[in-house]
Amino acid sequence: MNRKNKVQIAVLALALAAVAVIALLIPGAGISIGKLFAGNLKTMVKILPLTFILISLFEVWVKKETVERHLGEEGGFKSYFWALLLGGTTIGPMVVALPVAAALSRKGARLSVIFTYIGAAGVCRVPMTIFESSYMGVKFTLIRYSVSIPLIILSSILLSRALRGGAYEIKEA
Repeated sequence: MNRKNKVQIAVLALALAAVAVIALLIPGAGISIGKLFAGNLKTMVKILPLTFILISLFEVWVKKETVERHLGEEGGFKSYFWALLLGGTTIGPMVVALPVAAALSRKGARLSVIFTYIGAAGVCRVPMTIFESSYMGVKFTLIRYSVSIPLIILSSILLSRALRGGAYEIKEA
């Protein structure tokens, strides 16, 4: 067993020990935390395998040239539209967006487009939009989008420029 696996097991054991200590000290809170932890773990076990299968299919079926043409340096400003569309259709928690972002990076997408995708996956998802517009109203949703989308794109461009000058590296697992 390598060092990384030992650290992961230690962190999991520490989290479970913390839940056990809280359950002993404050029984109601500890049981609630344990149930939430188990529910979140169950959700992740259901979602992540399908996510990794879809990302694997993306890696095999979508050509690098296609991603570079639409989301890379030659994509122009329309690449942000594609990133918003892709981010908006992301289903599931934000943890699903991160492996997709890594796959986009491997395929040659611009860093600013990847940041836009991650921002859109957090802000512009279709299920969240439907839920929000049904409770807060369509006017509220349109105002939020008209403010959020330009800020997502602007912050993505600024962050990309800031990192371009530095010595950053996206490491593969």
